[in-house]
Amino acid sequence: MFLYDIKVENMKGETKVLSEYKGTVLLIVNTASKCGFTKQFGPLEQLNVKYKKDNFEVLGFPCNQFLRQDPGTNKEILEFCSLNFGVTFEMFRKINVKGKDIHPLYEYLVNNSPANQGKKIRWNFEKFLISSTGEIINRYQSKIIPEAIDEDILKLLDN
Repeated sequence: MFLYDIKVENMKGETKVLSEYKGTVLLIVNTASKCGFTKQFGPLEQLNVKYKKDNFEVLGFPCNQFLRQDPGTNKEILEFCSLNFGVTFEMFRKINVKGKDIHPLYEYLVNNSPANQGKKIRWNFEKFLISSTGEIINRYQSKIIPEAIDEDILKLLDN
């Protein structure tokens, strides 16, 4: 399986194939609305707005597997992100990012990442930087703030 073969469902209930993002640098993030890292939504949105014209997008995937920090419905999660952080980047339906019911996207990301390859997602707001050709460039732990990834994004956009 290749990243661009994976299907995901956005908050509108539309099925998207990740091949729709070919040519776009992506930052894929597992999110949660009631987490100590929730404040990262703001800087993630800032990155999204800053580089959108340069073919960059943040993709958010809510997850409720870490201390049930995203218990709401998909609609409630989307409203929370929009109202509290002005999120305009695409949010997808809640998924599992670890365990026996792991979503194929996160199974692929975890098993093919050059950093911490094969190691399960440890918490909300882990981030995966993907090149415009679908290559996983790096994996960032939750504590790495979005602003710290800015330089890595720029390198990909310059190529």
